[in-house]
Amino acid sequence: MELNFIKSGDYYIPDIQLQNPNIRLGKWGLMRKSYLRIAQPFLFSEMVLSETLYPHCAEIEAAAKSRMNIILPKLMKHYGVTEQLKAANQLEWVRQMNACVAQAEEVIKDELIYS
Repeated sequence: MELNFIKSGDYYIPDIQLQNPNIRLGKWGLMRKSYLRIAQPFLFSEMVLSETLYPHCAEIEAAAKSRMNIILPKLMKHYGVTEQLKAANQLEWVRQMNACVAQAEEVIKDELIYS
């Protein structure tokens, strides 16, 4: 592998280009990236150098979103969070929805992000 350098002032900087520079990470992908950087620095460095970090985090992002779409309706049904509750008592509906979302997020963090 040939490495090219770019002169910037008095320094030569390696000219490194990512293969897939347009991968955008959301909440879950950024959380996974941060976890890997802090808790598993060797794996993080290896993934950065092999350019598998962003595809991995994008995969985690997609899995987390689909998992949230599965868990949240089940929790809402279990706790009785319905449109009737929303019409009758909006503050109670918001409280219960926030509790359902927080519980679903904890499950996703445990299953996908911090594993």
